[in-house]
Amino acid sequence: MSDLVLYVGNKNYSSWSFRPWIALEAAGVPFTDRVIPFDFAAGNPEFRKISPTGRVPVLHHGEVRVWESLAIIEYAADLFPDAGIWPKDRALRAEARAISMEMLSGFGALRNACPMNIRRKPGAIDLPEGVRGDVTRIETLWKAALARSGGPFLFGAFSAADAMYAPVVNRLEAYCLTQDEVVLAYMARMKAHPAWQKWQAAALAEPWIVPEDEV
Repeated sequence: MSDLVLYVGNKNYSSWSFRPWIALEAAGVPFTDRVIPFDFAAGNPEFRKISPTGRVPVLHHGEVRVWESLAIIEYAADLFPDAGIWPKDRALRAEARAISMEMLSGFGALRNACPMNIRRKPGAIDLPEGVRGDVTRIETLWKAALARSGGPFLFGAFSAADAMYAPVVNRLEAYCLTQDEVVLAYMARMKAHPAWQKWQAAALAEPWIVPEDEV
């Protein structure tokens, strides 16, 4: 059993958990995942026992505690420098980190209006101001990266940048937010990845329903 333990929330809903999980899984990093569900209105009090922020995801490595999705990914990349978590080329690695940070700090309209929901049957909803702008920016980012790399993923091989945008793939599909053929083809490749398939199977098997995330 790995000495890396990644605590995550409900796999159906927890976008922040999905990001480091799929990054580590796709890279072949050995770890154990433990699900702590959002089964209380104000969050599960169990989170406080394992996370300094009272939130997930959080990675345990012996006495080390790493929270926040991108920090977890960076820590794993330091531990496993040959795993290909980031592009090898310095310029591409910088760009991959930049667009990952943009995901971390931006796209609030999309994230707030369209929660990740793996089991949701695709269907459009009324969109508040700002969502279309977020979608257009994401489409632009993806298409530019794919054009430079030639695919199949944003920087050629699957990387942390793809992991950071994995929940967006679900959002764009679940709420019917794009018709761009290049974007849809990239989304299909993401969904066909074995790591995505493994997360999805676990999400669909979960019994928990979180009403506020059921748009």
